[in-house]
Amino acid sequence: MKQFRFPEQIYLLRYATKWALLAALVAAFSGTASAWFLLALEWATQTRESHRWLIWLLPMGGFVVSWVYLKLGQSVEAGNNLLIDEIHDPKKVIPARMAPLILVSTVLSHLFGASVGREGTAVQMGGALADQLTHVFRMRQEDRRILLMAGISAGFASVFGTPLAGAIFGLEVLALGRMRYDALFPCFLAALVADQVCALWGAHHTHYAVNFIPALSAWSLAAAVLGGIAFGVMGMAFANTTHALTSKAKQWMAYAPWRSLVGGAIFAGVIWGLDAWRYAGLGIPAIVEAFQQPAAPWEFLVKAVLTAFSLASGFKGGEVTPLFYIGATLGNALAPLLHQPFAFMAALGFVGVFAGAANTPLACTLMAIELFGAPIGVHAGIACVVSYLFSGHAGIYKSQRVGYAKHRHVPEGLRLGEVDEFRRKGSTRPE
Repeated sequence: MKQFRFPEQIYLLRYATKWALLAALVAAFSGTASAWFLLALEWATQTRESHRWLIWLLPMGGFVVSWVYLKLGQSVEAGNNLLIDEIHDPKKVIPARMAPLILVSTVLSHLFGASVGREGTAVQMGGALADQLTHVFRMRQEDRRILLMAGISAGFASVFGTPLAGAIFGLEVLALGRMRYDALFPCFLAALVADQVCALWGAHHTHYAVNFIPALSAWSLAAAVLGGIAFGVMGMAFANTTHALTSKAKQWMAYAPWRSLVGGAIFAGVIWGLDAWRYAGLGIPAIVEAFQQPAAPWEFLVKAVLTAFSLASGFKGGEVTPLFYIGATLGNALAPLLHQPFAFMAALGFVGVFAGAANTPLACTLMAIELFGAPIGVHAGIACVVSYLFSGHAGIYKSQRVGYAKHRHVPEGLRLGEVDEFRRKGSTRPE
């Protein structure tokens, strides 16, 4: 047995110093990238709203982006799933070109009106930039895993202004029911510093006001549970629909640039023809409205379909902000049925659908507290946990692993993208 000459805290101090420096570097890169991205996104959104004819350039913009990815970005096209795979099964350092490719392609997608998000971009930039330090410091594979997790946390925290949620997201998103605590310190530090760096660059985050949160009662908790069931089913439906549409689109049209061209033309025609501009881009004004007044009961469904269609067509950006839209408007629609305030249910839906779709209930609970205030914590926690359970073994990230199955036997380590195949073989008996 190895004998240590000094108290354990001496060695821990060296460990903490090492990761403090590395996490600060990751945070500086990621926070800066997120700030520039948010500023570019704000410009793209304002430009599109001022010149709505730009949506007719969506087909050509999609064609160009898909062509560039086909020629230069095939090794990084898997995006967030590539980061998750590299953490679980390290093979090679992620090419640095992932960051500029996803940044430019997402800004173009929003400039021309595609219904996509921004989380995927920030996470990919954070992970790719963090991984470049592997070359610089010749890091071991185990340290590289932690570095990538810190990059994910930094990207998420800085793009949404939620450092605590970002820290936990980098730990929780890798596997269902299991987190790695050896990365806790680097992820927390990277998330906190990246958020501050992003703010120093002058990037701003949207404020969502929840003016009244009901006191804890049997009915308010029941409403959170019932809402959580709906949010989980919606998260599962969105993930499954997006994956199915993407698979079908690839079967129908194998050449990726043509998929984006045709998909962009159909999307532009729908938005222009139906005057459905609220569904283009991030849709943040519609999210804010869901906290203030009743929304159309079908709003969440339209956004879900158009977002799944945009992603299946090959447009870049991610799913999370559209999931916030879907969740907030679904919560808004449920509010009168459950006899709860609109803003309260919109807030629960905002985090609840994402919790189910991404299988990250703890990160989403913390996000609710950071965005809406501590009093919503208990209700949000219940809604997010129930949503996580009722989304089943599905999710927007097909490379997520099963740590602990939710309620049926699913082998540990299996990718979410492989669960359906596992079940088709007849292994569906409850434990």
